[in-house]
Order: sequence, then structure tokens, then C-alpha cells
Amino acid sequence: MKAIKSIKIRRDTKRVFFKLGTCSRTFFYLLNREYGFPRENEERAADPLAGGILQQGYQCGMLWGASLAAGAESFRRSGERGRGTAIAIKATQHIMESFVKRAKSADCLDITSCDFSSKLSITKYFFSGKFLSCFKLADKWAPDAIKSATEGLSLDQSGLPLQPLSCASEVVSRMGGNDEEMVMVSGFAGGLGLSGNGCGALSAAIWMNTLARVRGQDYKMSFSDPLTEKILLAFYEATDFEMECFKICGKHFKTIDEHTEFIRNGGCDKLIQVLADTKSLGPRP
Repeated sequence: MKAIKSIKIRRDTKRVFFKLGTCSRTFFYLLNREYGFPRENEERAADPLAGGILQQGYQCGMLWGASLAAGAESFRRSGERGRGTAIAIKATQHIMESFVKRAKSADCLDITSCDFSSKLSITKYFFSGKFLSCFKLADKWAPDAIKSATEGLSLDQSGLPLQPLSCASEVVSRMGGNDEEMVMVSGFAGGLGLSGNGCGALSAAIWMNTLARVRGQDYKMSFSDPLTEKILLAFYEATDFEMECFKICGKHFKTIDEHTEFIRNGGCDKLIQVLADTKSLGPRP
């Protein structure tokens, strides 16, 4: 039955992608549908993560969307924040491994060869037909995304830390998010699955701000959005225009425990607060 269901999802992935408009929202939707628990508002709020975090070219939006879905399912299965956080990070690592095996890179820029900050580059991307490669990648990876997420969520939990921390979850907590929302983003930790790439705390702040606007019916998908641009500027000013986690932190995290200790000892505390404070930058519902 599972094999049949995955084939069905693969066959309609392109249609879903075309309808929803962004790779990040598409994969959040696809995995939520697989698990039987759709979250329309939360899925819409993933739009700005497409293009590698606000079109910055870092991790592909498919990864951010899949990680959010894994986090949502992790919380549903575990029923609590601690274990849910650890499972979500592990599941995200499985998702990352599967995606890189398929796409040969985690980064949007490597995959698309498009600089989304340049109108000329975007024009070439669409008129050359290069954008179709993203639809093809999504179509091919969708069954693997579901498989890798499900395997990651089903790992032996006996060795997982009981009270893990995620930088992304800390941002959500300080922005007033609940336990479920904290676990949803927890896989963003350490640059998405502890990979050290584009900052997961930034993505969490973007997602939370957008979610508030979706709920307040004050959000419309756009490649140029004043609020998210303010968030990005505040982030860059706080990091001296660094985006990658390992450069900001000065290290890669090998384990969840190592990342937890870093956060517990005040690592990135100032940046986390700057991002949490972006809640006040735009209109609230």
C-alpha cells in the first residue's frame, strides 16, 4: 500500500508544485498529506523559504518544507517538545542526505544556477526553461523525501538526548510560539540538520512572521516583500553579513548534544534575540 501511495504522490508532484507556486510550500504540503494532517496556514508560511531562504541561494526550499513537515509529524507522534525536537533533527538529517544524493547539492544556487536577486538572472532562468529542472527534481525526489523522512522519524530513540535545544526553536519560543511550532522548526538547528549551512534561526523567524501574517490575512506571496527584507537586513547587521551557521558560530556541530550545549551556554543568544525582535517589525494580526 505504501509503495502505491508513493507512486501516486510522484505522479502529481508537478501539478501540486505548479498550483502552490513554491518548492518549500509544496514539500511541506506533500509530506503533511502523506501523514494525513494538512496544515494550510503553516504551509503557506513556508513560501519565503523558497529560493534558498528569501531567494538567497542557500538550502533548497524543498528541504525547508520537508523539514517543517517532519517536525510537525515528530511532535504529533511524540506529544512533547523534548523528544520531538531530537527526532525532528534526526529526521531532517535523513532528509538532507537523501536530497543531496539526488540533487548533488543542498543549495538552490548550485541546482538552479540562478541569482534570484538579479532580475536578469531570473529572466534567463525562466525563458531558458531552466525552471523546469526544479519541477523534474521535485517529481523525482518526492517519493525519496517521504521515505527518508519516515525512516528518520522511526529511528531508535533510546540514545537521543532528553532535553535537546534548537536555535530555531528558541527563536520561535521568544516570539511567543507554542510547543508544536517549536518542534516544527527544530530540524532547522545548526543550519538545517546541523549541516552548518544557511542559518536555521533566520528561517524560523521568517516562517513565524509569515505565519502571523497568514493567520491575520495580511500575506500575499511576493518575490519582493518589505517585511521579510527588514528581517534579512536585521539578521545581516547582527552577523556582519554572514549567512552560514558554521561561520556565525565558528564551528560545525557533530551531535545534537553539542548543539544543545552551545545554545544552553549562551551561544548565538544575541542573534536569537535580534531575530525574535523582528516580530515587531511588521503589522501583527
